[in-house]
Amino acid sequence: MVAKNHVSETPATAWLKAHQVAFTEHRYEYLEHGGAQHSAAVLGLDPFCVVKTLVMQDQDAKPLLVLMHGNRKVSTKNLARQIGAKSVEPCKPEIANRHSGYLVGGTSPFGTRKAMPVYIEESILALPGIAINGGRRGYLVGIDPQVCVTLLGAKSVQCALIE
Repeated sequence: MVAKNHVSETPATAWLKAHQVAFTEHRYEYLEHGGAQHSAAVLGLDPFCVVKTLVMQDQDAKPLLVLMHGNRKVSTKNLARQIGAKSVEPCKPEIANRHSGYLVGGTSPFGTRKAMPVYIEESILALPGIAINGGRRGYLVGIDPQVCVTLLGAKSVQCALIE
């Protein structure tokens, strides 16, 4: 018998299992343009602990991932300065989909199509646990944020802006 909350495997969950990462599954009704604030509200989570995965690019159109609190925005100016880029901007959805292999709204930093540098807002690493996209719209996984550093090589940055 399959658990009601179980979601079929995604490249992200396959990657987490292959790396022996413990995670919990959290399904919710996906809302177009609802974002992390919506998923946090539906699941009864603090939006500060729900982490969004943003596909961005530098001035040379090289892709990168930014992991940010669900209730914060990225200061692209601060991010660019910290990573040594001239500029950083969000990718257009179709380009983000191509880089990550996921649909925008379901982007996970785990099991991406292309290897990309990952940057994580420093304060996320102080949290005991986070909910982050599991590779499908309407599906988050709960993990220890340190996994992002140890297995993805995420570099901490300070570029959060209050929304």
